[in-house]
Amino acid sequence: MRKKITIPDILQMKKEARRITVLTAYDYPYARLVDGGGVDIILVGDSVGVVVAGHDTTLPVTMDEMLYHVRAVKRAAPKALVVADMPFMSYQTGIEDACRNCGRMIKDGGAEAIKIEGGTNMSHVIRAISAIDIPVMGHIGLTPQSIHRMGGYKVQGRKDQAERIFEDAMAVQAAGAFAIVLEGIPAKLAADISAELSIPTIGIGAGPSCDGQVLVIHDILGLCEKYSPKFVKRYAELAPVISEAVKCYVAEVRAGEFPTEEHSFS
Repeated sequence: MRKKITIPDILQMKKEARRITVLTAYDYPYARLVDGGGVDIILVGDSVGVVVAGHDTTLPVTMDEMLYHVRAVKRAAPKALVVADMPFMSYQTGIEDACRNCGRMIKDGGAEAIKIEGGTNMSHVIRAISAIDIPVMGHIGLTPQSIHRMGGYKVQGRKDQAERIFEDAMAVQAAGAFAIVLEGIPAKLAADISAELSIPTIGIGAGPSCDGQVLVIHDILGLCEKYSPKFVKRYAELAPVISEAVKCYVAEVRAGEFPTEEHSFS
């Protein structure tokens, strides 16, 4: 039985050049499956708003919704480190609000670390949260909560943007984050940032040189048909399997073939 993974373990993996694996989970059964597969970090992402709740963006997700999903994941007692996304407007309105809401995610939700989006502009918030001993994972590059400023889900850090993204990474590390997600940036830029930082980089659409990788569980299982980013690899196609199972159930009930005596009580 593997031991519980902690923040120091993740930092040590960077030092030893061991790749870090991260997947999302939003409920008890998926948390059990993901943890059983051996991932190092479970991210309870605000991506739940898109892949589970059906929103077009992550912006509508609330604190109460995130707390619900984090609690469900924690009930699986995962050995993986559990990191929770802080939803839009739970930390951008000031340090006091940020510390209070992050504290709720740890105390009431059971998360072991939190993740917030933003670089230099959020470094003061990361510093304040880290100062009260709440571990922070940063997130720069393509930040989904900034979709309106970016004009959509577009690659960031090309040409004149590269220096700003690099500065964001340095600021997040200096503010006290224990790791940082690099999303939707050129592979060369991600490699340069990963080589420079002493904290782990977790890539998503950022090439192979990051210290770890993260994907959305619904994407790798072929369960999200709303979009299919270039950086996603589908490791299974479960949508047709589930659809076929439902069709078989419907057909058997309508034909009177289910339930049988085997599925009935005497």
